[in-house]
Amino acid sequence: MLDRFKRNINYLRVSVTDRCNLRCVYCMPEEGIKHIPHSQILRFEEIVDVCRTAVDLGVNKIRITGGEPLVRKGIVDLVSAIAKIKGVDDLNMTTNGILLGQFAQQLKDAGLMRVNISLDTLDPDEYKRITRGGDIKDVIKGIVAAQKAALEPIKLNAVVFDKNDDSMKVALKHFASKMGLQIRFISQMNLETGDFSIVEGGTGGDCAICNRIRLTANGFIKPCLFSDDEYSVREMGAKEAILKAVMFKPEKGVSCTHRNFYNIGG
Repeated sequence: MLDRFKRNINYLRVSVTDRCNLRCVYCMPEEGIKHIPHSQILRFEEIVDVCRTAVDLGVNKIRITGGEPLVRKGIVDLVSAIAKIKGVDDLNMTTNGILLGQFAQQLKDAGLMRVNISLDTLDPDEYKRITRGGDIKDVIKGIVAAQKAALEPIKLNAVVFDKNDDSMKVALKHFASKMGLQIRFISQMNLETGDFSIVEGGTGGDCAICNRIRLTANGFIKPCLFSDDEYSVREMGAKEAILKAVMFKPEKGVSCTHRNFYNIGG
């Protein structure tokens, strides 16, 4: 699918839940959030239908996100159903890694190809502070399990809080090199102000070559992370919602004032 700016839109990011087992300081408030009611969350059959429709229209890459996707009950079954769609060449997931030790082999067996794991620091105390209670040992176990299951290449996503502090980046680069992982550094973003930049080590944030659209957990196709535009797959049908999102995908992201990272999928 080509948008108005001749970008080939072949990448769908699928948020399966707005729930998470962490409370990262850059993602949600300490007291938690008001969750989307279960009745509004897309059923697995609906998600698979959107994915199948998107593939029919030209999408060949699908990323499963959250919230934290591994807290969604039955997530392995969903991965299996999406993996069976003919034309999906790249099926991957972004996870915080906390539950990956438990699910890595099941996900691989179901058809997941690779994972991106969020890891902003190697310091246990700092990790606990950033995630408001997370244990970095669980993430390391998840990384090892993902390697054992051959969910590769494994990419680490690290949020950069202070652009002038390279110590965290140096430590993470060394860790990634030692473990045989790829790493990407993402400057802290702000949806409301439209503050974002190109990902170091990746292509995210480069609007000129953006090839993605997003499905929210409650069934809206968003053409851009930094846009308030969205189209309901339940009201319009998956095909029309996807085509509208592609048609009106902006040349450049501006801001998003009515959603947050945890209910878009980042």
